[in-house]
Amino acid sequence: MLAEKLLLHVLIILAPVLIYYIVSDNNRFGKSPFFIGTLQGIAASLCLLFAHHEYGLYWDLRYIPLVLAILYGGPKAGLMVLGSILATRTYLGGEALAFGYISGILAASVPFLFVGIFQKIQSKKKRIEAAVLFGLWPNLIMLSVLIVYLLSHDIYEMKLDGNIEVLIYIISFGVIQVIGVGFASMLLESAIEREKMKEEIRRAEKLNTLGELAASIAHEVRNPLTVVKGFLQLMQKQEKGQNFQYLSLVLTELGRAEAIINDYLNFAKPEFKKIEKFYLYELITDVLLLINPLAMTKGVQIDQYLEKNIIIETDKNQLKQALVNIVKNAIEATPQDGRVSVNLHLRDNQVCLTIKDTGKGMTSEQLSRIGSLFYSTKEKGTGLGTMVSIRIIETMNGKINYASKIDEGTEVTILLPVAKLDSQLEEEKQVG
Repeated sequence: MLAEKLLLHVLIILAPVLIYYIVSDNNRFGKSPFFIGTLQGIAASLCLLFAHHEYGLYWDLRYIPLVLAILYGGPKAGLMVLGSILATRTYLGGEALAFGYISGILAASVPFLFVGIFQKIQSKKKRIEAAVLFGLWPNLIMLSVLIVYLLSHDIYEMKLDGNIEVLIYIISFGVIQVIGVGFASMLLESAIEREKMKEEIRRAEKLNTLGELAASIAHEVRNPLTVVKGFLQLMQKQEKGQNFQYLSLVLTELGRAEAIINDYLNFAKPEFKKIEKFYLYELITDVLLLINPLAMTKGVQIDQYLEKNIIIETDKNQLKQALVNIVKNAIEATPQDGRVSVNLHLRDNQVCLTIKDTGKGMTSEQLSRIGSLFYSTKEKGTGLGTMVSIRIIETMNGKINYASKIDEGTEVTILLPVAKLDSQLEEEKQVG
């Protein structure tokens, strides 16, 4: 009877997960903690209403929706579900009401404490494992409450039959709870992964369209610009009067225009002219030396923590251009006496480079527009440098992610494939 009721609870628990899967495309509902809290709160209440009553206690899976709401919806959703559980338990009443309150609060405590750590986990497999692990915590709480309640009410007599029956109840409850958390978290992770994939497809399509447009315009503009620049250079050689300084100024501005056009062409299709293996910390050190005068002018301190034995294989100049843009943006976003931290390490067999500033940060709406054409948080910015940097990193089979909070700063995480150490680099390392 207990197993049948608990399996029914698994179906109840999966219902809101499937609803979330359907509406996850809708930003208004799919990502709302109130929507998630409402769905999971109804599921938790239904589990409690259709619970199996034995030994004076309610045997149900009410805490699975609680754990899922906290981990995937956040503290607000978790509080809504906890409130639903306590309200429903109050409605049912009974001698063990106080134990119901205690178990509910204790079951929510650990997921609430570790929700921040859970949401920082990137791997889908690790997130599912963490959700199952957190799902075991209510099992321990229920078991502890059961033992205390039975001992305090002299319900459990030390007989062999009683031992076996309670043991079967506990094992059934634990196994089905783990299965329920596992299935529900797998479905939620699939919905999240599907949404990320759709977002990547939309973004790739947008970038390809912008790239083609940028390339066609840049090619058309660069040809007459080259002709004009050539004639001006000839005129400058012959001019010795007052117009010489004006011609120099015009040529300088034409050079800037050419650089912008080259950026557009580089965005459309980054050209990797020289692929080579090198130690990444050496390139980052060069970038920081290059950008340090700007940091000193702005009164910004640069902290660096670089692992020295990390090797990648790509175009060094292109990567340097991307990193200069990103570090420069971090410095410009940081107020005087602020800090920019550059951290290089290995993570899950990938190169992980994080650049974090202590600037004013960005809103979620600003964050979602990073990398869009003509969008920049700077007053005179065009957003082109960030677009080019993102395009270069992605062309290198890497990933770049922006995370930001208002008044706390922005963190840029770059993931790149790691290369193996070859004999030439090994010899250079030993010589050095």
